[in-house]
Formats: sequence, structure tokens, C-alpha cells
Amino acid sequence: MADKLIIFDTTLRDGEQSPGASMTRDEKLRIARQLERLRVDVIEAGFAASSNGDFEAVKAIADAIKESTVCSLARANDRDIGRAAEALKGAARSRIHTFIATSDLHMEKKLRMTREQVLEQARLSVRFARNLTGDVEFSPEDGYRSDVDFLCRVLEAVIDEGATTLNIPDTVGYAIPELYGNFIRTLRERVPNSDKAVWSVHCHNDLGMAVANSLAGVKLGGARQIECTINGLGERAGNCSLEEVVMAVRTRRDYFGLELGIDATQIVPASRMVSQTTGFVVQPNKAVVGANAFAHASGIHQDGVLKARDTYEIMRAEDVGWSANKIVLGKLSGRNAFKQRLQELGIGLESEAEVNTAFARFKDLADRKAEIFDEDILALVSDESVTPEREHFRLLALSQRSETGERPHASVAFAAGDVEHHAESDGNGPVDASLKAIESKVQSGAELLLYSVNAITSGSTESQGEVTVRLQHGGRVVNGVGADPDIVVASAKAYLAALNKLHSKTERVAAQG
Repeated sequence: MADKLIIFDTTLRDGEQSPGASMTRDEKLRIARQLERLRVDVIEAGFAASSNGDFEAVKAIADAIKESTVCSLARANDRDIGRAAEALKGAARSRIHTFIATSDLHMEKKLRMTREQVLEQARLSVRFARNLTGDVEFSPEDGYRSDVDFLCRVLEAVIDEGATTLNIPDTVGYAIPELYGNFIRTLRERVPNSDKAVWSVHCHNDLGMAVANSLAGVKLGGARQIECTINGLGERAGNCSLEEVVMAVRTRRDYFGLELGIDATQIVPASRMVSQTTGFVVQPNKAVVGANAFAHASGIHQDGVLKARDTYEIMRAEDVGWSANKIVLGKLSGRNAFKQRLQELGIGLESEAEVNTAFARFKDLADRKAEIFDEDILALVSDESVTPEREHFRLLALSQRSETGERPHASVAFAAGDVEHHAESDGNGPVDASLKAIESKVQSGAELLLYSVNAITSGSTESQGEVTVRLQHGGRVVNGVGADPDIVVASAKAYLAALNKLHSKTERVAAQG
């Protein structure tokens, strides 16, 4: 009987730490439902003690998810752990994940604690967490750069206190596969009670080796849990990519010999949902989920694939959820058919008013676009205008004029709270003119860090344009996403969406890497 490899998804916690990738409670809940359909073993829903918003998101996910274990991160103190336990009360299966730094560098510079103080704090925290739940995970932050003798002492102590999973993070992405795999094996050999816990790996991608390091930790080190994120989302260069480790273990079962509980056909839908929600576009040549991942452009490759697929394909596109996900809905489709499709996509709108607003926007889109795809529906529901009562800034109308040899001009009408604004501006192009018109009234003073356009569906000029705008103001970085068949309108929506995030001044505590 092959061992089971546990997939621990931290898209909603570590992935969300990417600058600008923060998500609302409803967005997190929607992604959590998709992760449950993907049959992820553990969903790290957030860091409950970091803010009231994160607490509410963890609580909502814990109440809604029935199949996966729901986990909350907590620093190694009673307040954080108690807050995590409170948020997880409604979960069918819950886990508290507590952490404290163990490298000399982190203990001295960040914690200003001695080794003995850290050891005692780790021990007491796990003991407290174990009294609140039967499933406790412990992470020594910056574990890979920690002194092995001290790390073994800490790990032995927390297992004695009831930790059921030990996660060894390569917090700064410093590891090399062979060295990291042997490091995990050394720890398991030297910790006397190592057989009483599941060993886990958590690798960052700073040197582009997060997936390789994670797999080495499993194969060479004997770890049986991998912590990862959809699309490799995460701060700096990102985390270990869920889709890549899952398909590596599945495709090379001959080598790894491990069982997975994942429904791989849900990988691409999960990737699209995370990309559209966060505004982090998936690069075309990204393994498994990139638009080119199964495209054979080379003539010799095309010839080989036509004669026998396995000449160049080691996995099938449909195995990971690539398909022409068209929904046969149009101008004549009823509200119930639309509502059913929302349910199939895992989208739960809280009120009938929200469903009605989304349906009205769907009808409007169907008038302008011949074929509606799943991605169109996701973009439509992600659009803040579906829930206008929650948004401070809302686009009301936009017109722009652009002619060769003339300076483009835009007129924009938008609401800021209960006040309606009308603004006009020239610009280098219609997008520039539109955003300058909005800014002339808002006067946010925010710096534009990123502007990107992506076609939501390929193969047609009818595709909706998805625009991501990243703004920075006062040390905060936010992403706004807007979608519309008209790129200029999508740009204005994205800019206002980013301004809305800046307007909601949510302060959060930073977590571990």
C-alpha cells in the first residue's frame, strides 16, 4: 500500500502575502470552495489574529468547508492561538498551525530571545494549542538555516507536547534539493520521537527551486506533507506550486510511489480563479496551467502528437482540467440556469439581490459577446459592481475619444460614497486619459506600480479584457482587477477597484514566510 502525500494549500494565507494579492472574505470563501472541489487535504485559510477581516474569513471558511481540514496560522503565543481556535470552532476538521523562529539570525535580530526562551515558548504554545484541538502543526521559522542540534531539541520537545505535524520551512528560498532532502532526513533520524508526527516541507522559490526542494524533502527526507499554493502564488518569487508538485508525483508515480487525494481535473479552474481574483496573471509558459503548457507549436512536435500523443505529451490536457468550458447561456437563458452555473463554479452569492445584479450583468454581456465562457462568469462575479453597496468608488459611465494625430480625451462619471463626480482629462492614450480624469477628482496621490492587460479567453477578439492595476500609497500595495469587452472601461474599473482597497484601511500583522 503506497503512502499518502498530504497536500497543504496555503494560497489563502502565504499566497495572500504577495504585495497586492490580499482578498476579501467572499473571495477567500469562493477560492476555499474550489480548493475543496480540488480535494486539497488541508486549507490554510488565513492568520486569524492578524486582523478582524482575516478572523472573519477564517471563520466563514471553517463554517463552510466540510471535506478538507481548515487551518489557521498563529504565532507562538496564547492570544494568537486562542484567536485561531475561536475562528475554527465551526470546522468539521480543524488544525492550528503555530510557529516561532529558530535560526540564530532570526532569534537575535527579530525575536530578541535566547535559545532557551524560544524552546520554552515553543513548548508552551504547542501545549496550549493541543488543549484546544487534536491537530497541531508546528513550524520552526527559518528552520533550514537553524542550528541542527538546537532544532532537534525544539522538535523533540514540541512532539512531546502533542504536535502532530512538523513543518520545516525554507523561509528565504536558500535550499538546494539534495541538501534540503538530506536535511529533512537528518532531522527525522536524530529526533527520537520523530515517528509520532507527520513531517512537512514548505519551500520558497527565490532560487527557482521550491518544487524541486519540496520533492527532495519527500523523496530523500521522508516528508509526507507538502505546503504549496495555486500558481505558486506568494511573496517575493512565490511558493512551491501546487499544480507542479501534484502532477510531478502523479506523472512519476513509478519514482515517488505515493498516493494523492487530489482531483487533478480541478487544477486549471482553481488556477484561473486565483489568477482572476488576485490579478496575478499566469505566464503563458507556466508548467501545467500556462496557456502554452499543452500547445505544440513546433512542426515536428505537432507531427509526433498527431501520430501518437505520448511522443511529446507526458500528461493529457484534460487530466488537469483544460477543456472548452463553454456554457450554453445567452440572451434567452433563464435566471435559474444562470444560478445553477454559479453553483457549479462554486460561486455562492449571499443574497438574491446580488444574484439579480450578477444576472443583469450577465444579460448585458450576452448582448455584447456571442459566447460566454466560465472565465467570463468568474470575472463578472469578481467585479465589484456586482456588490455595489459595499464599494466606496463605483464607475457610472465613461466615454473617450481617440484619433490619430489628436490627443485622446476621456469623460468619466463615478460615485464616491453618495457623491457623484464627473471628470474630464486628456492623456497619452484613452486609458491614460480615463485614469487621469478619475485621479483629478479622487486625488489619492497613489503611485501606479503596474498596469497589465490580459485576454480572459483566447482565440477571439470578442474576449473580455482583464486589466490589473497595482497602486502603492503610504507603504500599502493593492491590486485592482476589472473586466470588460472594452479595455478602457476595464481599466477604469480596475483603477477604482484598487482605490476601494486603499480606501478600506485594513491593517494586518505580518506572518512568517
